Amino acid sequence: MSLENNISITLQDLQGEKHNLTVPIDMNLNLMEAIRLHELPIKATCGGMAMCATCHVHVLSDHVLSPMGEEEEAMLDEAFVLDEKGSRLACQIKLESQMNGLEVALGKLTES
Repeated sequence: MSLENNISITLQDLQGEKHNLTVPIDMNLNLMEAIRLHELPIKATCGGMAMCATCHVHVLSDHVLSPMGEEEEAMLDEAFVLDEKGSRLACQIKLESQMNGLEVALGKLTES
């Protein structure tokens, strides 16, 4: 796998520790899958169907992401500690080359 097919993502876990992830963009992964690929803890109870909000993240960097779908918005309405600008579901963020340097923090939800 060549380096030009990878992006770098910084993930802050619930304890505040930062993890640097190198993620291939040629595998059509979403952020939730990338976090699991690196064996970091993320619930993602529904497996990426935007039905549970347990993969909630706060986007910390200024990257422009694809717009939210209705399902994602509905799930985020049920989460608390929302950041109006940066709250997203990791399962709904498809990773692309322009996301190199993306910084996110795992979010806290109403149910753990």
